[in-house]
Amino acid sequence: MHRPLTAILADDHAIMREGVKLLIGAMENVSVVAEAAEGETLLKRVRDTRADLLVLDLGMPGVSGVPFIAEIRELAPRLQIIVLTANIEPRTVRLALEFGANAYLTKDGDPEELGAAIEAMRHGETYLAQTVRFAVSEPDRRSRAPDPQEIISPVPLTQRERQILLLVAQGMTARETAERLGISQATARKHRENLMRKLDLHNIAELTAYAVRLGLPTG
Repeated sequence: MHRPLTAILADDHAIMREGVKLLIGAMENVSVVAEAAEGETLLKRVRDTRADLLVLDLGMPGVSGVPFIAEIRELAPRLQIIVLTANIEPRTVRLALEFGANAYLTKDGDPEELGAAIEAMRHGETYLAQTVRFAVSEPDRRSRAPDPQEIISPVPLTQRERQILLLVAQGMTARETAERLGISQATARKHRENLMRKLDLHNIAELTAYAVRLGLPTG
C-alpha cells in the first residue's frame, strides 16, 4: 500500500480546480489539502502545508511562467510539481523540466494521465503527457541556440534585449557582442547596462545567472 500523499491545487479557474479535485478524490491515498488561484497565495500554501505534490497552472495571475517553478523549488525542494497547462510549446516543456517540474500534463489530455503522473513520481520518475513527449525527442532543436523570440522572461524584453541576454549567456564580451550584432562597442555596453537596470541586476555575473535560470545555453 502506498503512503498517503497530500496535494495543493493551483489554478485561477475554479472549475479546473474542482475537476482535478474530483480526479484526485477517486485515487487511493491522495488528498487535496489546499488550493490557490494566484501566485502569492500559492507560495504561502507551499510554505504552510508542507504538501507532497503540487498541480500547477503556469498561467495564473502572479505566476511568472516557467521560472516560477524555481521559486517553488527553493521553498520546498522535495515537493513534487505537476505542471497542468494548455501550453504544448516544446521549449516551454523542456524549460519546465529544467526548472524542476516532475511532470508536464496538458489540459486537453486524458484525465487518466494525472494518476499515471502521480504513480510515476512515487517511483522517482518524470512523466510527460502523450501530446508533449515529442518535445524531448528533438535533438536538433535542443542542440541549437534558441531564437531570441523564444526566450521566455518574467520581465518583458524587447527583441534587442533578448539578443543581448542570449549573447551574455554565451560569455561574449561587449566587443564580441558589438561585432555579432553590427553595432558599436559603446552601444553594446549601453544595451547591457540598460538590460541590467531593467532586471534590477548589478553586474554581468548576475545577468549571466539570470540567463541561466531562463534555461539559455552558456558558452
